Amino acid sequence: MVSALPIIPKAEIMQRQTRSHSLSPVLVLLAFSVFINYVDRGNLSIAAPMLKDELGLSASQLGILLSSFFWTYGFFQILSGWLVDRLNVNWVMAIGFLLWSAATSITGCVHGFTALLVVRLILGMGESVAYPSYSKILTKYVPESKRGFANSLIASGLASGPAFGMLLGGMLMARFGWRSFFIVVGLISLVWLVPWLRWMPRGPGLVTLEQKEKAPTILEILKQRSAWGSFVGLFCNAYSLYFLIVWLPFYLVRERHFSMDAMAKIGGAVFLTQAVCSALCGRLADRWIAVGASRTRVHITFMIVGMLGTGGFLLASLLAGPILSVGLLLLVGASCGLSISSTWPITQTLAGLRASGRWTGLQCAFGNTSGAIASAVTGLILDRTGHFFWAFAVAAAFCILGVFSWIFLVCPVEPVVWTRQSPVDLGKADVELV
Repeated sequence: MVSALPIIPKAEIMQRQTRSHSLSPVLVLLAFSVFINYVDRGNLSIAAPMLKDELGLSASQLGILLSSFFWTYGFFQILSGWLVDRLNVNWVMAIGFLLWSAATSITGCVHGFTALLVVRLILGMGESVAYPSYSKILTKYVPESKRGFANSLIASGLASGPAFGMLLGGMLMARFGWRSFFIVVGLISLVWLVPWLRWMPRGPGLVTLEQKEKAPTILEILKQRSAWGSFVGLFCNAYSLYFLIVWLPFYLVRERHFSMDAMAKIGGAVFLTQAVCSALCGRLADRWIAVGASRTRVHITFMIVGMLGTGGFLLASLLAGPILSVGLLLLVGASCGLSISSTWPITQTLAGLRASGRWTGLQCAFGNTSGAIASAVTGLILDRTGHFFWAFAVAAAFCILGVFSWIFLVCPVEPVVWTRQSPVDLGKADVELV
């Protein structure tokens, strides 16, 4: 039997709404943290040719280094999800950020395959805290009516990281060396901790539970059909994203015969298009829901259009001429931005505050295995065929599979009822965040 809901004084509600105004710098810091996250995880791919020659690495050793990040990144997502549900998420995020920035800087100081492998594994451990922390913070402090835009800012940071890496990372490494780039980027990134410790969100947030309740266990989450739908859906979304991050530079230079300079500009433009589209679609999703559309209709529509667009434009870009293919690749970036902007609002709605950390950790652990698989599968296809056609076709096929997963396993996008006890929503009144 559910006990009577406590009466919350109006003054306290107004105070909490006022506090949420301060979340604007928090959202900016979270977006910038994921930007740094994706620069740090992708910089080894940019440095690979120089690193291979300097250290005398074999192709197989280089492949192990490039994929090793995903080993600990995926495995430790489960632990990170548990930690953010049990401990103060702000400090979990800060410690993880410190760990991965230090690992990036140390990468520029080590010599030899084994040492590089160890710091890449540590990098994956540190970065595993990011997305479980994002989901926990947004679920706890951001009203549902604003989460589309908040998540889209983070998605924009995700896309801007590879754009920066391709546009400037290669040029900076060529001029100053890959070691200097790693050391400086890692040390400068640590400055992020200063404003984070100043502005990290504090207080009980928008939701309090009327009684002390335990968070759902991992087993309880795994029993949910919608959880498995979100796991498979993220895997399919991320496959095409990691395919582009890892193989787009090689494809543009070797298959399309663009210069390195042209490759950097095209690759950067693709990811910048993704970043802009993510931010716009997040705002559009919030406004569409505000005028009466259901979350299922809005987010699943964005997911379907985005994933079908990604797969379709990928194949079309491969078959088109060089000039037209560039325009189609930009549409691929826009489509990725469309689907990514709705991925985490769906998860946060399904999981709710009590399960958002664990659910996101499990989802990332499963979904990000696509990074290692996309890298390996594409390499095998190129070895067997010498061309990218089937590699693009596999990425497009995963996009189609993802559409079925979001429609038939996830729908409807409604909160999972974990217990009969209901939370008191103190954030029904929309708060202007930005």
